[in-house]
Amino acid sequence: MIEPIFDEFGIQLCRSGISERIWAFFHSDPRQFKQEVTQYFELGYPGWLVVSANYQHRIIWLRDDRGRSM
Repeated sequence: MIEPIFDEFGIQLCRSGISERIWAFFHSDPRQFKQEVTQYFELGYPGWLVVSANYQHRIIWLRDDRGRSM
């Protein structure tokens, strides 16, 4: 089991996944990986921010920024 991750305010981050096509860029082209992940979640999860990626467990950690005042 993967332990949850929390943001700086103690709110649990959402974990999600992406296709192996995108994971393939993780080591070979990190810049492309970041761009693909960002685009993917901008379309599917508007208002959410990609916080980190865990390659070993194939998890993308997201923070819900909808309604947050920055």
